[in-house]
Amino acid sequence: MPFFSLLLASALATNVAKVQAHYDKVESPRLVPMISEVLRFPTYANNEQAHADQKQWLMKTAKELGFTTTDSGPITEIELAASKKNAPVLGLVIHGDVQPVDVEAWTFPPFNGIVANGYVYGRGSADDKGPLIQALLAMKALKESGVTRTHTIRLLVGSQEESDAQEIPEYLKTHKAPDYSLVLDSGFPVIVGEKAWDGLFITTTLDARVGKDFPYTATDITAGLAPSIVPDRAEVLLQWKDGSQPNWAPLLEQLDAFKLPAGTRLVRVPNANQLRIVVYGKSAHAGVNIDGGRNALVALAKLMEGKVPAGGVDDLLSFARLAGQDLYGTGLGITDTDPIWGKYTVNVATVKSDKDDPKKRVLSINLRRIPPRTAPQSQAYLEKFVADYNARTGAAFVFGGYFGDEPLGFDVNSKMVKRLLASYERATGVREKPAISGGGTYAKRLPNSIAFGMWFPDKPYPGHDVDEKNPIADLQKGEKVLIEALTDIATGPKMTEPFKP
Repeated sequence: MPFFSLLLASALATNVAKVQAHYDKVESPRLVPMISEVLRFPTYANNEQAHADQKQWLMKTAKELGFTTTDSGPITEIELAASKKNAPVLGLVIHGDVQPVDVEAWTFPPFNGIVANGYVYGRGSADDKGPLIQALLAMKALKESGVTRTHTIRLLVGSQEESDAQEIPEYLKTHKAPDYSLVLDSGFPVIVGEKAWDGLFITTTLDARVGKDFPYTATDITAGLAPSIVPDRAEVLLQWKDGSQPNWAPLLEQLDAFKLPAGTRLVRVPNANQLRIVVYGKSAHAGVNIDGGRNALVALAKLMEGKVPAGGVDDLLSFARLAGQDLYGTGLGITDTDPIWGKYTVNVATVKSDKDDPKKRVLSINLRRIPPRTAPQSQAYLEKFVADYNARTGAAFVFGGYFGDEPLGFDVNSKMVKRLLASYERATGVREKPAISGGGTYAKRLPNSIAFGMWFPDKPYPGHDVDEKNPIADLQKGEKVLIEALTDIATGPKMTEPFKP
């Protein structure tokens, strides 16, 4: 290593040691209590009071930590100024909103911020409120360490990432983006590819069609919470046809004899002339940890094959069964694969009422698409697939969806990627390869941004799961990695063309 490079490395090591020493002595004990506190705001979509309360808490807390705060509507800015004026800006980007929850499915209250057994428990502990507090305390440690900062650090806290994610585009209409940013909403060591997010939404009535005669009708079907969550619950409601004494016994015997997919279970509730058939599975993040889920909707579709009268409910189950043939889209005719990007991941996600017509049901399927297929090509392909399916089966699905996203990729030899890999290795002692993620982040919406942490690659990601929890040991370990990278970039010279070699 050249002498000048040795000097720089020595200076960085000294600076990191100062920042880490302050963190260990002063800030480290605050990490878990602060995460526990912020988890108590149930900031899922449309819970405006919780969002307002959390913002008030966040701005108050940031001011107490000595930062400048700005309420920019859906985005909250928290800033630590550089040691000199007119400095470049390093962004840290996270979101303060969370995925919805089915409280009854959790074994502990999702918004109580429980700390026990070496974990912080609660919705958002990993995605993304744990990283929010990690960022605040890393900035605080840098501020108090006495190290000269060549960059202003600006933490941007979004509020719509788990819903329509329009806050960053709106913010950029009136605000300049940081010179470069780290998005703390994915995995370590650094994410060099984010798959595209496609949504296939097919709508139908629940009307019956001529077919095999059954003594009962299928009157409703519901499943899942959101497209990005593997559904852990799915239900079909059957109604006995006439006034005669219902005889559910033959059907119940068939249901009980069926071998459900591993990790799913059946609950059937006969009640006079109605029968509720419910399958439970296990939720998981559809883009990052789909293998860790157990899809209740697909399991229900397999269970009910041949047991439901022809019509809308059976059509929805049949399509779910086809699309859920595997996790990669094979049932939809998708066999794309790439040596770097891997395969599609496909989540047969929800069945819900149509917001415009409560008598109709909408099946949503989330596809994490890889290059080279584009969004318009994906839309055209799936629209034809649904039309062909209708013609072949007699279903009457109306095609819809979201096709407004494209994959995001980075040069693995770029300055930023190499620098973040080096920071990760120095902090952990482990050399890891850069990663591809099925989860989309703000890096797709904020210029010159890349996802960096805060989840380690040696365990499944719990974001979007029922019973979301974050190991305290990993939170402290992640803080060390963040301090390493933050000190490296924020005390060094401005990076020129950071995403080029």
